[in-house]
Parts: sequence; C-alpha cells; structure tokens
Amino acid sequence: MNVSYNSNREKTIEFIVPTECDKIDTKTFLRRHCNVSARTLSKLKRTTLGISRNGELLKTNDVLTAGDVVVLAMPDDVNEIKPIKGELDILFEDEYIIVVNKPPFMPVHPTKIHQEDTLANILRYYAGKKGESYTFRAINRIDRDTSGCVLIAKDRFCANSLPSTVIKEYIAACEGEILCSGTVDKPIKVMEGRSIQRVVSDDGARSVTHYFPVFSKCSHTLTRFILETGRTHQIRCHMSSVGFPLAGDDMYGGSLENIKRQALHCYKVSFVHPITSENIEVVAQLPQDICLIFNENEIHID
Repeated sequence: MNVSYNSNREKTIEFIVPTECDKIDTKTFLRRHCNVSARTLSKLKRTTLGISRNGELLKTNDVLTAGDVVVLAMPDDVNEIKPIKGELDILFEDEYIIVVNKPPFMPVHPTKIHQEDTLANILRYYAGKKGESYTFRAINRIDRDTSGCVLIAKDRFCANSLPSTVIKEYIAACEGEILCSGTVDKPIKVMEGRSIQRVVSDDGARSVTHYFPVFSKCSHTLTRFILETGRTHQIRCHMSSVGFPLAGDDMYGGSLENIKRQALHCYKVSFVHPITSENIEVVAQLPQDICLIFNENEIHID
C-alpha cells in the first residue's frame, strides 16, 4: 500500500487502494487497512473535503475501486503548550516522527505543578524555530526521573499507527547480583491509600517483565528489560518483589546512596515507520549517573 505525505501544502495523506481492497467501502478501507482511528475519521468527516477521491468528496459508505487514490486532508492541530527554550538530545527525526533522549528529572508532559519545564515545552519551542507546529503526541511515556528514549509522532495518523509496532528496551541498575535471566509474571495494582505507588496483588492487572543481566559489579547488576505489558512502575515494582530493587528507587526499597533517582533508562525503541514501512531502531546510551554506580564513566551496550 502506497502512502505519501505532503507537508509543503495542505497536510495530506494519500492511500492507493490495492487489488485486495477492490469493492469495499471507504470506512472499512480506512479503518481496517490504513490504521485510521475512529476519532480521526470523525474529524475528517467534519472537514471540508476531509476525505476525497479525484478532488471530489468521498463519503465513508462510498465503494472503492482498486487503483483509486484516497486523500485525507488532516485536520490542523491545536497546540496550547507554551514554548520554552531548552536543550534537546535528538536521536532520530524526520517529517513524521522524532525520538528524543530525555534527561532524568524532566517531566514528559505538563502537569498542574509542571507547566513550563517539560519535554513538551522544549519540543514546542524547537518545532516553532523550524516552522513546524504539531500536537505533542508521546507514543511511550516514561516517569519524570526515568531517562532515555521518548518517541513522538508529529501527526494524528502516525500516532495511531505507531503503538502496535513499538518495542521498548530498558536498562536499569538493580541492587544485588542477578545470576541468570528470568521473567516476572505477577499482577500489579495501585497500593491501597496511595495514588502513585504500585504493589503486586492477585487482584491486579496482569503484568509480565522479562529481564536479562548484563554484568554485576559493585554490589549491583546492570540489567536489560523487555516488557510484555506496560503497567505503571512495572519494572520497579516487579524487581522489588523478587528482591532486586532498582538503585535510587526508595519508593520500592532501593537505596539513595549511589544515585538520587531510580536508575532506570529507556535504552532502545524499535518500530515500523508508518509511512515508509522501514524498520527503525534508535538507541540512547546510558547516562553517566547510572554508569557511576559501577565506577565507570561510560558503559556502551551492544
């Protein structure tokens, strides 16, 4: 399926109807074969020539023919985040997607108490300097104190298409010596009386964490993680439950002696590019505060 994106004029996305989609209706084609969300489709129906074919309005119940070019005039984004000048460590960027290496102690999104010191604020400023304007759509969200890769879509279509293809890998410094790889398959829920902290509980949501020790030194183990589920605080809660809390994670039993935040880093994101179908892999090397736990200035993971 051919997809093209034109940012020089009106924001448009074009789909060429393949043979296998001959004689199906427009709604089915866009929803099932093009990953267009119901919300986006609803907005397009309220936009002048939001969905068109050969320059003419296309209704969602109109039947398509193989070879038709279906054009979506994407609705303009409204961006109300205040632009704030700041530093960005950009790992990957094109006209559709940007991946940033977020430092620790920086929130991803504005909140009630963080209005101007977030990644979203800095990215808004950066985009404005480039003459771009797009809603901040983070595909993966990491905690304020967690560092590493944050994947952001620059338009609604990419934001809807990316999540199903993203694979995230994390690196953490765990207390103690982990001798072999393993899996924690324990349900997690919000701890009673707390709004943030999680706890392993039989009546929680299913949560699965796969862990792989890289090396042990200085009473800690550098550990790689792949998540089968994406629960809040999943790695932190799971590793604490098996006796290996993250260094610096005092909420879950870790010590603040060697680092003043949870030693957790989103090391790698892999995804299929929603426009080019290319397999993309982006890596953010470990920050120095985690390296210093092992008395190393730099640690590179293969």
